[in-house]
Amino acid sequence: MSLFDPINGQRFFAPDLPGYDKLLGCVRCGRCLSVCPTYELTRIETFSPRGRLSLLRAVEDGRLELTRGVAEHLYHCLDCRSCDTVCPPGVGIGELIVRGRAAAEARHARPWWLRRLLDVFLASPARVETAAAPLRLLQALRLDRLVVLTLGGLPGIGATIRTLQAFAPRLSRPLRRELPRVVRASGEERHRVAFFLGCLMNVAMPDVSRATLHVLARAGCTVLIPREQACCGAPHDDQGQRATALRLARRNIALFESLPDGIEAIVTDCAGCGAALKEYALWLADDPEWASRARRFSARVRDVTEWLDAIWPEELKLDHEPRLAVYHDPCHLANIQGVRAAPRSLLARVSGLELRPLANGFPVECCGSAGIYNLTHTARSLALLERKMAAIEAAGAEMVVSANPGCLMQIAWGARRANRSLSLRHVVEILDASLPKTAGHDDDHVIGMSTKARKRGDSKNEF
Repeated sequence: MSLFDPINGQRFFAPDLPGYDKLLGCVRCGRCLSVCPTYELTRIETFSPRGRLSLLRAVEDGRLELTRGVAEHLYHCLDCRSCDTVCPPGVGIGELIVRGRAAAEARHARPWWLRRLLDVFLASPARVETAAAPLRLLQALRLDRLVVLTLGGLPGIGATIRTLQAFAPRLSRPLRRELPRVVRASGEERHRVAFFLGCLMNVAMPDVSRATLHVLARAGCTVLIPREQACCGAPHDDQGQRATALRLARRNIALFESLPDGIEAIVTDCAGCGAALKEYALWLADDPEWASRARRFSARVRDVTEWLDAIWPEELKLDHEPRLAVYHDPCHLANIQGVRAAPRSLLARVSGLELRPLANGFPVECCGSAGIYNLTHTARSLALLERKMAAIEAAGAEMVVSANPGCLMQIAWGARRANRSLSLRHVVEILDASLPKTAGHDDDHVIGMSTKARKRGDSKNEF
């Protein structure tokens, strides 16, 4: 190439491709290399953020075909967004990579079982309940290991089955069906919020969301819980199923728009859900019908730690039995939402809890969960998990506190693999356990309905 040759420009166009001008924003300074988990593990340029953007630009320049190999490099990314936090020109690297996945999906579809899982079973909390029911039954009958012995050797999907069995928490009764439409504030109503119940929280960690409702009510919040919530769309967006993700986003926006006036915030206790809900404004920015509606929706979304730290009643003191703990930042809370101080501020209010720093806390060092990364890239996920477990061990922690179900499940998996006794708690579980006890403070008191009342209907709890 000489100085007189024409400069390449965009020659390849396809739906969902990242904007060419945004790809040009990467100046290849290398700041992203030191914070990228996959580059740190491999030291290979194409496993770095700028390497992935270079692949996408080569595709749009017409110098490289959008092959399955290019697509696979995009999926090596954990979508942890650490690169976004250090990029001097502010290139939205993570979102560009996810958009590249969506463009590649049109030519090289994801595995059939994954697409079916996303399209059929991960469409709503109700469908996730249906999908989780067989695993819940197998765990109750202690037959899950037998299934692994029987099906774990199948080509293609066997390794995923083995990993899923090792990683999966013990499932308990889902929360969704027992929830009323309204959870009344305990005492004076100071705030009114809506609650977004994540699919994973509903089936894998229902006690966390129960604790969330307890704490919100004790903090003076009346909580509205609209029916027919859809999945937030994060798993679909992560796996290139952009059309499905946008459909779910529109459904959730319309649902929460139907709530009465006076809702101050839409609160969620799942960092992955919160990140997706806040990104609806970005996802639908080019949709003339939904862009402004998405902006209004996303502007009201708050992680539960973010919301509670802002409105916590100073007279509500917190006391916990003595524990040495560390706080693990979920990537999707710290890097995408920018919420780092609020969880620590809340935990600092808890008497008896000694919070120790975790090595490499900023930029956040990913635990390797990353949505379904531990299923699709198990070996690399485990390498990152071992690094995280070493940091926890070095801190001498008895307890790990976090704010995302995937992280808590991943670290619990690490503790089991290391045969180590380690307490894992969501921030709201610590807050709930530390609240001063009051007479009748139990599930039915806070949720406002007894089991018999739920069976009769909840018409008295209409909005």
